[in-house]
This record gives sequence, C-alpha cells and structure tokens, in this order.
Amino acid sequence: MLRLADLREILRYVPHYRDKIFVIAIDGAIVECDNFRNLLLDIALLRSLRIGVALVHGAGHQIRRLAEQTKQTASNIDGTGVTDAATLQLALTAANRVTHEILEGLAAHDLRGAYGNVLVAHPAGILQSVDHQFTGRVERVDIGFLKSLLEHDVIPVIPPLGCDGEGSTYRLNSDAVAVEIAKALQAVKLIYLSNMPGIVMGKSDKDEAGAVLRQLSVNEADAIAKKQRNDLHPASVSKLHSAIKAAQGGVQRIHIIDGRVEEGLLAEVFSNEGIGTLIHANEYQAIRPARKKDARGIFHLTQEGVENEELLPRTVAEIERQLVDFYVFEVDGSLAACVALHWFAEASKAEMACVCVSNKYENQGIGGRLMNFVEEKAKQLGAKELFCLSTQAFNYFVQKGGFRLGTPDDLPMQRRQTYDASGRRSQVLTKKLT
Repeated sequence: MLRLADLREILRYVPHYRDKIFVIAIDGAIVECDNFRNLLLDIALLRSLRIGVALVHGAGHQIRRLAEQTKQTASNIDGTGVTDAATLQLALTAANRVTHEILEGLAAHDLRGAYGNVLVAHPAGILQSVDHQFTGRVERVDIGFLKSLLEHDVIPVIPPLGCDGEGSTYRLNSDAVAVEIAKALQAVKLIYLSNMPGIVMGKSDKDEAGAVLRQLSVNEADAIAKKQRNDLHPASVSKLHSAIKAAQGGVQRIHIIDGRVEEGLLAEVFSNEGIGTLIHANEYQAIRPARKKDARGIFHLTQEGVENEELLPRTVAEIERQLVDFYVFEVDGSLAACVALHWFAEASKAEMACVCVSNKYENQGIGGRLMNFVEEKAKQLGAKELFCLSTQAFNYFVQKGGFRLGTPDDLPMQRRQTYDASGRRSQVLTKKLT
C-alpha cells in the first residue's frame, strides 16, 4: 500500500520530471521475472505523471535458452562479440518474442506501445583481427519517428537489432542501444533494470555479488572503469561503460538497479537515496553557500548531532545570523550535509564548524568532500591554519582530514573566550595550511 509519506515524496519530484523523457533499458531476464508485471504498473504511473518513456530491451537470456532448446551453440550472447549467421537467426527470433511480450504487457495495462525500425546500424567490422560478422553498431537513430510516437502518447519499444541501408540486419548490444536512444531523445534519466543490485565491486563467489557502489560522478565512474576494471563484478562492466558514455553524452542521471525488486523503479526515481547505483553528471551534487531558505533545513539536519552532544546547539535565528559562514551539500535539490567556516583575520586562522551529514548519506565520502572544500576556502581567505573542535569525532578528523591534536592555546583569542565560556571542553584539532 502506498503510504502518505511515499506520495509526498513522489509529488516533490513530479515538477522536475513532467514532460521530460526517461529511457528504461530492461535486460531480457527481467522480462521473464515475477516482478515484470509490477514494472509495467510503475511505467503506467510514470506516464500518468506526464513523463515520457521509451523502452529498450535485451534478449541475451532468451537467446541462451533458445540455443539450448534447439541444440545450437550461440557464437555470442550479448551483442559485443562475433555474431555468426546462425546466432543472428536466434537473436531475431528471441528479440521479436521479447518485443511482442512487452507490447502485450503494455496493452494489458492500457498503455499503447509500438515497435519500429528506428535504428540504422552498420557492421562492427574487423576488430583485433577478428571479423564480427553480423554484430553491429548504431549509426543513426530515427529521432523524428521516436518523438512522433511519444507526442502521440505511444511508448516506443526498441529491440537490440538494427538494419543498414541495404536491408541487412545486425545484432546490437542493448546497453549501448539504450545510450544512443537516451542521447537522441535528450532523456533526463537512463535506467537500467538488470538482475544485479547495481554496479558491484568484486564478488565473494561465483554467484554472490560484493559491495554495491551507490553514487558516482561520471569522473569517479570513469576512473574506476580505467583503473579498477578487474575489481568490478563481470556483470557490471558493460553497464558501467555504457553509463559513462551516456553521462558524457549529456544524459544527466543514469541508474542501474535490480529489476526484480518490487517498487524498486519508483524507489529509485522518486527518492534521493534510491536502491541501486546512480551515476550522475558532475552538477548532480554541489557544495554551495547557504541561502536564507536553508536555515531551517540546516537546523533540522543538525538536531541529531546536537542531541548526541556532538554539535553545539544553534537556533534557527542563530543560524540565520551566521548564514554567510555556512555552506550546504546538495543532492538533487535536497540538503544532504552542511559545514561552516568562521574566519579570524587577526590570527590568520579559520575554524571549520558544524560538519554534519544526513544519516541517509553516511559513508559516501561527503564529509571528506566538505573538509576539502573548507580547506580550499580557508586558503583563499589567506588562513595559515585551520582548526576545529570536536567532542566525539576527533579520530575522524585526524584520520580523514589530516588534523593533529591541539590544545585550547592554539585557538585565536576571541575563540578561546567562547570556548572557555561554553564549558564543553571539546578537543581542539589543528591543521597547517600551505
């Protein structure tokens, strides 16, 4: 049952996405899972909110099963290797079945869908001295046809197949197809639905996945793809590379989630934390100066820290008076963290204060980013030293921020007076700035 809180969360996002386009890429295995009917209901909800949807699907699962049934050996399953003539026929049969199954599912939910040959492809050619035969690459997307379908409230369904100008058909990789469709439609989201929980680093055995990466900027994702490829779970490699290409091509948000999770699609789209991996253009997360409207949000953000005696109590009015010193870390328009920088010009020292990260975003490196940001700001002001006070988190500041333990004598005179008056006896930490 949809809770009132869930509905409020959804309604908060609706203005951002109304009349925008989502491209949803569905692995073939997900079309056959028990949750597929629920996914179609979720898509119906997106359409009711005036969000355009284009569906791209894979067929690797069906190709593998069809090959087993017909006692054939497929030369390639996912459209990245060599596709021989027999495997192309398997791909045609399997992809057409999946397309029809999706169209049937849409019709059952009063949604209109249509399949058209919107992909012009050319042969992948000879790669590393190997002729890839009927494996292709997307050359062009018929964007006019796609937009016409969307404008007439029809959901395009795009299989991993493309034709050239001479009537030849080529097998395509569905992850790559989704990227080209999302770029062509200027989609605000590309959502991959697979049988993995997201982008996964490593695995504990053949079947069990390791740690899921929750949020990555495109730069962070690219660094992992280049330097830690061997540490990725094999099933994550294609999705990660495709997500990077999409982000570099102008798609703002790329989500990789487990399509088997009930209501997982809605949870990913209509919440900040989501359920899988989000790869975002660099403007997704931003540290910016606090504004007057942020004062109450900062107050609520810091309350747990105040109750645990980690942070100094501040009223909304006090925060407003010092607002010029505050910075907030924003995630998709919502406050995720805050920090304050107080400048003591006479001592050439700056204080980092009120470092606070929402519970939703713990262990994502946000605290470290705030510390680096404040350090750079302090240098710009001309500070020779940065200090902070802590009652409980001093090990964190030492280990993660490079601070050293200090004494109250390290404080500027004005700050020493308020320190003594508070009676909190916080640990003083200092860091030399060069």
